[in-house]
Amino acid sequence: MPVVDEVAGRYQGEVDFLAVAGRSDLGRTTEQADKLLDIVPWGLDDSIWELFGDPYQPYTVLITADGKIFEAWFGALDEAELSTRIDALIAVHS
Repeated sequence: MPVVDEVAGRYQGEVDFLAVAGRSDLGRTTEQADKLLDIVPWGLDDSIWELFGDPYQPYTVLITADGKIFEAWFGALDEAELSTRIDALIAVHS
């Protein structure tokens, strides 16, 4: 998540970011989010996990402005790869 938070800072005003935690209690999640996230807003919602069918974290979904899934993947990416994928998302709507 620190990588996502770092990358989110570079895309403010262009891309909306949201971290959705799940499979944990609110207190534990809040503690982790406070350590890992400065920019990205977060929430705790298991129904989102069920909606996208993801069995574990981290799971990332890029969604277009019109609500379609552009790309989704399991696992963490480094800053360069995450930025490349976000740039591709932005290019679709440019």
